[in-house]
Amino acid sequence: MNKKVITTILTALLATASYCEAMALTEKEKKPKRLSTKKQLVIERQRADSLAALVEEYRQRESDWQKAWHDAQQANERKPRNTQFAVDYTPAHADSLAEQLRLQHVDDALQNFFNNYVCEPVDMSTDTKLDSLYAARLKTLVSPIHLPYNQIVRTYIQRYTDGSGLMSRVLSLSQYYFPMIDEELLKAGLPVELHSMAIIESALSATAYSRAGAAGLWQFMPTTGKAYGLEINSMVDERYDPLKATRAACRYMKDLYDMYNDWSLAIAAYNCGPGNVNKAMARAGGNPQSFWDVYDYLPRETRGYVPAFIAASYAYAYHQAHNITYSEPPMPIAVDTIQVSRLLHLGQVSSTIDVSTEALKMLNPQYKLDIIPATTKSYALVLPANRVTEFISNQDSIFAKDSTYLKEYLDPAVVEKKKVEQTVIYYRVKSGDTLGAIARRHHVTTTQLMRWNGLKNANKLSIGQRLKIEKR
Repeated sequence: MNKKVITTILTALLATASYCEAMALTEKEKKPKRLSTKKQLVIERQRADSLAALVEEYRQRESDWQKAWHDAQQANERKPRNTQFAVDYTPAHADSLAEQLRLQHVDDALQNFFNNYVCEPVDMSTDTKLDSLYAARLKTLVSPIHLPYNQIVRTYIQRYTDGSGLMSRVLSLSQYYFPMIDEELLKAGLPVELHSMAIIESALSATAYSRAGAAGLWQFMPTTGKAYGLEINSMVDERYDPLKATRAACRYMKDLYDMYNDWSLAIAAYNCGPGNVNKAMARAGGNPQSFWDVYDYLPRETRGYVPAFIAASYAYAYHQAHNITYSEPPMPIAVDTIQVSRLLHLGQVSSTIDVSTEALKMLNPQYKLDIIPATTKSYALVLPANRVTEFISNQDSIFAKDSTYLKEYLDPAVVEKKKVEQTVIYYRVKSGDTLGAIARRHHVTTTQLMRWNGLKNANKLSIGQRLKIEKR
C-alpha cells in the first residue's frame, strides 16, 4: 500500500483515538449513565464501518492515480521518438547561427570595454588643462604596465588621435585580431594591454613588412621568428600567421619580462633587442629600474616606442572622445579552422565554395604562393565560419582540382616568378593620406616610394592614386 495512504490512515486513527479520549473525559465530567454492553457494541461497529469506508476511499484514490500515471507513460512511449528532438535547420544554417553568435560576442566584448572609457569630446582652453585631462584618463587605464604621462607621451597621443585615419583602420581590424590576441595573452599569463604593441608594430596589418626584413603582425625578424618556432621557407612564412605569430610573441615577451622584471624595459627590448637595452642600462649607471631611467641612452627609434605604446593604449580606449569612428573589418570576423593534410591551392577552394580568393588570402596570409604545402604534415586553413560545412561537404570536389590548380606551380620558373610577384603590393591613396604617413605605415622611406612610383613631388598625391610598394 502507498506510504501516503498508510500515513493518512494512521492520522485518522490517532484523530479518532483523541476524539474518543476527549469524549470520555467529557462524559466523565458530566458523569453520564453507564451504557449497556449491547449499545457499546453498536457504537464500536459504527466506528469500524466508518474507518473501513475511509480506508477504501484512499485505496480507490491511489488506484486512480496509478492508472493515470500508467496511461501517461504509455501515451508518451507511443510518440515517434525521432520527432521529439527534431532539428528543423540544415548544417549550413547551423553554421550561419554560429557565425551570428560569434559576431554578437565580439561586438558585445568591444562595447563592454569601450563603455568603461566613453568620454564626451572636450575642448580645453589651455595646454595645462589638456595635460590634466590626458593624465587623468591614463590613470583610469589601471594596468600592471605603468602608463605615465609626460610631454613625450602627449606628442604620440596627438599623433594617434590626429584624424589621419590610422586609428580608424586599427579599430576596424581590432574587431578581428584583438579577441584572438587577448585570448593568447591571457593563456600566457600576460597583461592584455600588450595587444597595443601590435598597433605600433604593424598597425594590425598581418602582411606588414619592414625594410629591415621584419614581417607580420608582430614584426618578427627571420632569426627571432625561427627561434620561437615559426616556420619560414619558400612556401610558408608563419610570421604572417596571426595566431602562431601571436603565440611566439607571447613567449618572447615572457622571456624579456623575466630578464628585466619591468614591462617598460621588456617592451623597449622587444623593439631594439636586449643587447641595446643592456648597453643603455650600463651607460645610465646606478641601478636603472625602468625605460625612463635609460631613455637618453637608447636608440632614437626605441625612445619613441614605449611612449607610442602608451599613446596607442590611450587612443584605443578613448577613441570616442576624439570623434574617431571605424567600420567593419575587410575580413569576416567569425572564422573557423580546417586541418588540411593534402597539397592544396587556395584557388581550388574559392572555385568550389562561396568564398573569394581575396578573403582566403586575408585569412591565411602565411601561404606565400597561395599553396598549402601539406605533404608531410597537416596545415591549418582558416575559413569564414559560415562556409565550414560547405567545405566539408565538397572536399572531394575541391581536392579533385589539384591537377588544374597545382600543375603550373610545379614548374620551378613559375614558382620563382610568383615569389617575385609576392614582394610587391599596391596601395590606394585615401583622403588625408600623406606620402610620409604611407611610408611609415608600410615601413619604407618616402624616397623609396617616390622612386618606385616615379613621383617628382612628395606633396602631390591624389585620392584614388595607386602606389606601388616593394617589400624587398
